[in-house]
Amino acid sequence: MMNLEYTIVLVEPKIEGNMGAFARAMKNFGLKKLILVNPCNIGDETYKRAMHAADVLDDSITVQALDQALKDIDFIVGSSGISSKSDKKFLRDSITPKQLVEKMKNVKGNIAILFGREDYGLYNEELKKCDVVVTIPCSEEYLILNLSHAAVILFYELYELFQNEGMEMKRRKASGLEKEKLYEFFDILLDGIDYPEHKKEKTKVMFRRLLGRAVPSKWEFYTLMGVFSNAISNLKNKSGKD
Repeated sequence: MMNLEYTIVLVEPKIEGNMGAFARAMKNFGLKKLILVNPCNIGDETYKRAMHAADVLDDSITVQALDQALKDIDFIVGSSGISSKSDKKFLRDSITPKQLVEKMKNVKGNIAILFGREDYGLYNEELKKCDVVVTIPCSEEYLILNLSHAAVILFYELYELFQNEGMEMKRRKASGLEKEKLYEFFDILLDGIDYPEHKKEKTKVMFRRLLGRAVPSKWEFYTLMGVFSNAISNLKNKSGKD
């Protein structure tokens, strides 16, 4: 399973079970590095709620102050259940998880994501250390999410970014020479099926633009080449029989 290279910092969690559910959320989305700042006791209830994420808890680091957790961090993301666009409350001027994902595409270095206490979240002094604050939009009737629920939503968005970038890196695109060969086969196929002459040029351009938008992988390229090659061979065999 792919692992996200983010440091997750949980500040002064007060309930054992919440820590376990939080660790489980991390495991669900490939997050491994957890730093606990002055946490409550990690006991049986914590491990019970963590389910198969016991290794996240076992490998976690406990520190007594937030500054210790942020020692080697280059970019800090804070989470807050309350957002404000007021200039007087700039500390909670936040962005959404989707906006955070867009921003993260351009962020390099060691990244930490901070979650606060179940009751008070992150204090103002802690928010001051953050480069950006993220808030999950909720109904005005009940704005504050459960700690692990908020974590799941944010981790999911980050995992999607990570997964998509990983797929783009692994996806080997067909080269220009390969695509030209595919266009050549398409031209031969049009001739073989007696495609109307006055439509050929427009159809060839359409096919080229279609592939340009699709950006086929090598696997897709060879699959199409196989289809065209078989079709052309069948046409030639039928012509020979006639």
